[in-house]
Amino acid sequence: MPEITVFKAQKIITFDPNLPEATHVAVRDGRILAVGGADCADAWGAVNHTDQLAETVLMPGFVEGHAHMMAGAIWQYVYAGFHDRIDPEGVLWPGLPDLDSVVDRLTRIEPDLPLGAPLIAWGFDPIFLASDRLSRAHLDRVSSTRPVVILFSNFHLMCVNSAALELAGYDRETNVEGVVKDGDGQPTGELQEMAAMFPIMRRTAIDFRSLSQRDRAIRAYASVANRAGVTTVTDLFSQMEDEDLDSLKRITSDDGFPLRLVPVLGVMGAPPAEVIAQARDMHEHSTDKLRMGAVKLMTDGSIQGWTARVKWPGYVGGQPNGIWNTAPDQISAYCAAFHAAGVQMHIHVNGDQASEVVIDALSEAMQQAPWPGHRHVLQHGQMMGPDQFRRAAELGLAVNLFANHIWYFGDQHVAMTIGEDRARRMDATRSALDAGCALAIHSDAPVTPMGPLFTAWCAVNRRTMSGRVLGPSQALSVPEALHAITLGAAHTLKLDAEIGSVETGKRADFAVLAQDPLAVDPAALKDVPVLGTVFGGRVHLV
Repeated sequence: MPEITVFKAQKIITFDPNLPEATHVAVRDGRILAVGGADCADAWGAVNHTDQLAETVLMPGFVEGHAHMMAGAIWQYVYAGFHDRIDPEGVLWPGLPDLDSVVDRLTRIEPDLPLGAPLIAWGFDPIFLASDRLSRAHLDRVSSTRPVVILFSNFHLMCVNSAALELAGYDRETNVEGVVKDGDGQPTGELQEMAAMFPIMRRTAIDFRSLSQRDRAIRAYASVANRAGVTTVTDLFSQMEDEDLDSLKRITSDDGFPLRLVPVLGVMGAPPAEVIAQARDMHEHSTDKLRMGAVKLMTDGSIQGWTARVKWPGYVGGQPNGIWNTAPDQISAYCAAFHAAGVQMHIHVNGDQASEVVIDALSEAMQQAPWPGHRHVLQHGQMMGPDQFRRAAELGLAVNLFANHIWYFGDQHVAMTIGEDRARRMDATRSALDAGCALAIHSDAPVTPMGPLFTAWCAVNRRTMSGRVLGPSQALSVPEALHAITLGAAHTLKLDAEIGSVETGKRADFAVLAQDPLAVDPAALKDVPVLGTVFGGRVHLV
């Protein structure tokens, strides 16, 4: 008979309505055998009691339903963002408050690079800088000969120097959507969305696939997740090939690997039949710690980059109405094909015009091929209004809202993108729940740092960087927010039968906390210390 281990805790928050709280949980074969008091598993025979976690609070392992595996490996590039960030090695990178600081950091690093190698930076966001837009003129100060590329924090835009523009063949004659030009018709260096960015990425060897699939990157991702209390995490635009799958299976099969990965196959222009075949093949290779078979569609871009597709009256600064990464007719074709084939979709929709197009496409697809239990997910959904949430609920769609955006970008959205009234209902978690939608919330790491308790704090408090409360009527209670980072997120991944609550039969995955998040002041929710995780009954403290 396999060994039974009974963990004692100060408190166990279960999210099981039949037993909301407990003090002990019994584990056998990596699963939860029983929950309750010290004697909860006595009926099963001899048990081993452990006090290793006796001073902690246990919750279901956090589920990060929208993040990217490059969150660890992206740090091989230079950080050039506005906010202070800590890299996977624990090193603090101070934020850069102006363009001169950005240029200065890159200039100091440039001489140490190999001859001919591009200088690549990431995390930049001009929306915080009260100055001219970053241009090739600024980056030419770093180097006039070496390609210099700065990826914006949203990964939907970049800015490059003259050497990089020349490398891609971009000049005044270029007619590619997203290649921004000045009044004289010359490229400024800013490139918006994928069609404009890909030629630069190819020529400077920026490969998100390799950033995600290297052994070191996968293990760094697990480390980032473990420190955040996450036991199940997505890679929500995976570009795996056969050798990548082999590596993932090898690494995740290690008994000491403390994470369940859910790579979601990215779709960008490939024929639907080809994608369906690949998704089905990936599903057949799934294991306990590697769950595959869903796909991710990209529709519009980024609100703070003014490339999201928004409804009338558009952007307050009069900017053009965004860019389609996938045209509406192609979105409809994808939705019809994938739905009919029984392939779950996670669909990027930032602007409310994009969410409208997708809801219409999915409604049509469901009329042609009914599929109860599809659980397609609208990802980000930042500008969805009550009418769209009601339609989503009618269609059985889940929503995974980008709650972190309220703190990171809320003030800027009020002033510079969509204005006060629409910003109040951004990431409208209350409207989603009131409409009956299954709700998750997320970080989109590395766009913002992975930290589900911070994400929950954002949804509860809705505070911006300036301290104002943006849209208090859309706030969640603490229990609702914690549900959204556990059972809610598990639901969007079709894993709620296995994870998301502490119940007999489920995986023995727990977040280990130093305080009770239900007992602290809601304003202090983000400060509850995460001590590590238990994954499949194995303790992984940080």
